[in-house]
Amino acid sequence: MKGLVVKNTGSWYTVQTDDGRLIESKIKGNFRLKGIRSTNPVAVGDRVELVVNQEGTAFITSIEDRRNYIIRKSQNLSKQSHILAANVDQAFLVVTVNRPQTSTTFIDRFLASAEAYRVPVYLLFNKTDLLDDDELRYQEAMVNLYETVGYECLQVSAVTGLGLDQLRPLLQGKVTLLSGNSGVGKSTLINRLVPDANQRTAEISDAHNTGMHTTTFSEMISLDSHLSPLSSSPSYLIDTPGIKGFGTFDMEPEELTSYFKEIFHFSKECRFSNCTHTHEPGCAVLKALDEHYIAASRYQSYLSMLDDKEDGKYREAY
Repeated sequence: MKGLVVKNTGSWYTVQTDDGRLIESKIKGNFRLKGIRSTNPVAVGDRVELVVNQEGTAFITSIEDRRNYIIRKSQNLSKQSHILAANVDQAFLVVTVNRPQTSTTFIDRFLASAEAYRVPVYLLFNKTDLLDDDELRYQEAMVNLYETVGYECLQVSAVTGLGLDQLRPLLQGKVTLLSGNSGVGKSTLINRLVPDANQRTAEISDAHNTGMHTTTFSEMISLDSHLSPLSSSPSYLIDTPGIKGFGTFDMEPEELTSYFKEIFHFSKECRFSNCTHTHEPGCAVLKALDEHYIAASRYQSYLSMLDDKEDGKYREAY
């Protein structure tokens, strides 16, 4: 029997079978994916094969090849990864310029990881209704930066509904991963889009301007009854727990350049084909940086990821 993993609560997986049943399932034995050292060998979005037992639960016995996935370094086990979701058509990264503030390094690390696995990303700037004039100008500058690089940005408010009419058509017929720091409003956004989802929400901590985890597991939520007109392909939103850091996993230093669109564009003009864009003579990237064609924040994110590769560090603040 085959099915789709729609929920992961840690040791248990909810699988929606091809005939429409929901079956609670576990991994059989020492099930591991070849070549991936992961804390969760099966992820939401995976197509799996399972064997149902007499109790009505099932064992997952195999997993179909993935089209793609979004992966990050496990915070507790530096040598292992954590797969956020598999087989997605796109990702929406929810960010906020305040309450809490999302760092550009976190954004860039997520974008680079998505580029590595060919997952298109939209940036959703949430809580626009709460911003003062200075914060709005900063948000506009961020939007301009990322749109110039090549990422579509939406300025929205999950509370007031601002910008959600632009958002809904983008979800039509797609499997969309929703991700971001804790407290940026993912659960509130889902409750707006899917009123019967009943996702828990929490207030931001005033003392540290940081979010608190309200989603503790990953879940695939059907949007078909909430989008109009109905699409021939199913529409899903994958909700994931808020993440504080985004450590990159299994990226070689020579690959990093290609995951930053604008750096890759200028790197073609470098004097040396193995240029690291840090000190070499004739480096077109450093020249573009000096002439402000590459944003300093993006270049610093690139350097921080190079630094990861050199010393094996994972910094939660990212």
